[in-house]
Amino acid sequence: MAYPNLKDIAPIDEVGVKERAARYQKRSLKGETKLSALKLAVTMLDITTLEGKDSPGKVKQMCRKAMCPITSDPSIGPAAAVCVYPSLVKVAKTAVGDSGVQVASVATAFPSGQSRMRERLTEIKYAVAEGADEIDMVISRGKFLTGNYRGIYDEVAKCKEACGDAHLKVIIETGELETLDNIRIASELSMAAGADFIKTSTGKISPASTLPFTLVMLQSILDYYERTGIMVGMKPAGGIADAKLALQYLVMVKEMLGKKWLTNKWFRFGASSLTNDLLMQLEKQRTGLYQGGDYFSKD
Repeated sequence: MAYPNLKDIAPIDEVGVKERAARYQKRSLKGETKLSALKLAVTMLDITTLEGKDSPGKVKQMCRKAMCPITSDPSIGPAAAVCVYPSLVKVAKTAVGDSGVQVASVATAFPSGQSRMRERLTEIKYAVAEGADEIDMVISRGKFLTGNYRGIYDEVAKCKEACGDAHLKVIIETGELETLDNIRIASELSMAAGADFIKTSTGKISPASTLPFTLVMLQSILDYYERTGIMVGMKPAGGIADAKLALQYLVMVKEMLGKKWLTNKWFRFGASSLTNDLLMQLEKQRTGLYQGGDYFSKD
């Protein structure tokens, strides 16, 4: 891992990015292609609960849903992962067992990132010791916005080391970074410091994930891959509430990065409300009947 030469990063053409992203909003999938894409999207879900009222019972229910999203059709799913607070990692790990569903945990003083590095690293190590397969960390946005880029690189590198064998997803909180140029720089710093995934948002602020934000991050991933040969994953999270938008993201990933990124090893959706909309659309494709949200658990 080497500190990147940020002077080599060209300025972002904001108008061009927005126009390019808008073209994906006009794309639609039909028939068997749509059905296959919906099924694929389910396998890319990080089904998430990050609320103050989270409990072992709620997490167990979420894990059951992740393992078998539609009980009447075991061919759908499982989801890629469940994402919980560190205190509930052990509950989730026991619940998913050997199903193949990964357990992700937010850490590093999520969502603010406002604690000392010592506490942030301790939280990562605790979550990993409890059984977390993946850690979703947040960068220090205040540090970034004051121009302390070396500090961001160093904290990501330290968090990666603290993860041990667990994968690290770095949340850059796109909605707080103010410009597309900043999103590009934060993506470059995170990848160079060892991120296995870069992630748009905590989902706790607005705007969170958008097609233009994600497009810039995907371009960063592509450029990094072409320079280094290292694949880095992408996770848009926050603001993706319906299946139609999720499929637009998948089309964008395929056209920008290619088919090899279209697996849950390299692409994830941060999901809460998205899960049920995908399942409702799948039931409509499968049965011809549209079921309301009341037919699915709220988690």
